[in-house]
Amino acid sequence: QLVESGGGLAQPGGSLRLSCTTSGVIFSIYDMDWFRQAPGKQRELVAKITSAGTTTYADSVKGRFAISRDNAKNTVYLQMNSLKPEDTAVYYCHSPWAWGQGTQVTVSS
Repeated sequence: QLVESGGGLAQPGGSLRLSCTTSGVIFSIYDMDWFRQAPGKQRELVAKITSAGTTTYADSVKGRFAISRDNAKNTVYLQMNSLKPEDTAVYYCHSPWAWGQGTQVTVSS
């Protein structure tokens, strides 16, 4: 099970931090991802962090978003800065064994 938190409403140019926590697994050995799905669009990969800490990003968020992990807390984070209205979507945490329930991020003035 993956439990997400941290979504909400932000103004353009603002910031939000998403968290995704799990338990009962050896979290540190797994790659973790954040996806998002905007209304009427397909779910897309936003950011990925490997078990070794290597990160990759969608071109649309490079330089603005940062994925990180704290293996001691079984948690992966998505720091989102310089938010744009087009970042509005439901954001999902993903692991090889599960999807999170999704958390709404809305960017609007």
